[in-house]
Amino acid sequence: MIALLLLATLQSFGQKLKIVEKPIIWDSTRIALSVEYLKQRHGIEQTQPTIRPKMVVVHWTAIPTFEKSFFAFNSPTLPNARKELQNASQLNVSAHYLIDRDGTVYHLMPDTLLARHVIGLNYCAIGIENVGDGSKNPLTEEQFRANYLLIKQLQKKYKIEYLIGHHEYTKFKGSKIWKETDPNYQTVKSDPGDDFMNKLRKKFKKLRKEP
Repeated sequence: MIALLLLATLQSFGQKLKIVEKPIIWDSTRIALSVEYLKQRHGIEQTQPTIRPKMVVVHWTAIPTFEKSFFAFNSPTLPNARKELQNASQLNVSAHYLIDRDGTVYHLMPDTLLARHVIGLNYCAIGIENVGDGSKNPLTEEQFRANYLLIKQLQKKYKIEYLIGHHEYTKFKGSKIWKETDPNYQTVKSDPGDDFMNKLRKKFKKLRKEP
């Protein structure tokens, strides 16, 4: 499938933000599982899996290439290898955006539909995944610039109040914004790390990192 290249008008760091539309599978199975996830995990009953974004959560994929990262998100259902997540839901993990190591931003799904990427907060969070990890494939300067430009654009479209790294999500447990029906459902995350988030937050001083 030939992706459509969209050029955003944002200018910073001397370059434009490039967003490529490359949707993951969004079929009746994914819709049904997403509606089910909202009800069972967040206690929210809706006929469609829509969200109202007020948070951006930044991740790394822990996968070295864009192709393998996209493949991991594309299926509507979890692969058998993700047994630690299957008891919570069969809905596959995903994100709204996937940023390759050269800074190219791929739009995987609409911002206002639910993606499974952060426990307790999916109902209000836009997810940004970055190809790489914290050791062999550390996130690049090009990815940092793309994250900055993308978040700045999202701020203009939605009432974004929070900006967090995936490793910071448990700070919201017990707050009004936290919605997870099982208090024991939690995973330990390290992405994308304090260094990346501290550098990014210097650009967004008005966005909060905790409730």
